[in-house]
Amino acid sequence: MEPAAPGMPVTLKDVAAASGVSISTASRALDDRGNAPRSAAAAHVRKVAEELGYRRNSFASSLRRGETRTLGVLVPRLSDTVMALMFEELERAAASRGYFAMVATSGDDPDDERRAAETLLDRNVDGLILATARLDDELPRLLRQRGVAHALVLRTDGVSPSSLGDDEVGGYLAVRHLIDLGHRDIAVVTGPAFTSTGTARLEGARRALAEAGIEPRDEWLIAAGYGIENGYTAGEALLAKAPGGRPTAIFAANDNIAMGVMAAAHRHGIAIPEDLALVGYNDIPLSARLPTPLSSVRVPLAQIAATAIDLIVNPAAEPRIRRSMPTLIPRQSSGAHVTSAGTRSR
Repeated sequence: MEPAAPGMPVTLKDVAAASGVSISTASRALDDRGNAPRSAAAAHVRKVAEELGYRRNSFASSLRRGETRTLGVLVPRLSDTVMALMFEELERAAASRGYFAMVATSGDDPDDERRAAETLLDRNVDGLILATARLDDELPRLLRQRGVAHALVLRTDGVSPSSLGDDEVGGYLAVRHLIDLGHRDIAVVTGPAFTSTGTARLEGARRALAEAGIEPRDEWLIAAGYGIENGYTAGEALLAKAPGGRPTAIFAANDNIAMGVMAAAHRHGIAIPEDLALVGYNDIPLSARLPTPLSSVRVPLAQIAATAIDLIVNPAAEPRIRRSMPTLIPRQSSGAHVTSAGTRSR
């Protein structure tokens, strides 16, 4: 088996000649889309290619097929732990299907979102995955009109292909947990009203309250941003009052908000969970490592990512909007303790 001339890259033609097959047969044997033949002859071609040091130019091959095997992912910001984790899962799920994922950020600004999407499309990505959708967002509608393959993750506009957690169920689980622990003075700090996550988690919380015959106070239902500072500001508004005028429990619609509430509680000398029970959402890795471990609603990010990739790769698949079930993870911050028998006590 003669190697290529020194300094010259090994070509598909070299592999075919060394294997004793045609160039088209060698190409099929080395197909990088998971469609490669599994015959002994194909295995021989792959072994020869490895011995020769052949490196397939997947990008050039994809261009010949009219695709780049690349997906653009648009997130509000990578400094948000959930968005960073979501991108990592999307990257893994894309790689498992033979795609490469590249990311851009929008800062949750519609104009920046449009510009970032156009930049990704200018790079000939095969599809877009958006974690930025707003309920009033024009971008998914424009993508539908242009026939651009896309999927929304974590959030939905209710129309475009979407993969997300069931936020209404998650909000219900969080508040039901607090009710089951004996609380009736419950506040909810939810996300921005322009996000499906914020509205659905609030809807679930309201359902749990109504089911228990609890009429929530308007001033205890606060729409905030998803940052720690937003949680701190909301916590100040709820907790800077005498004990009888403040809630005994708070459901925060993400873990960042919950950590901000924790900081506000500490400032006012309010002990968690003795004076205030607290439940967050998303169950980021830090939640279990806080000085007071945070009860949280876990969202199956890996499942959401795999489903989003499937919606891109199989555009005709139904249903177009898919919700994955969240799970409540009780910890110290809500005052819940799981005994060896599996029952909770307060």
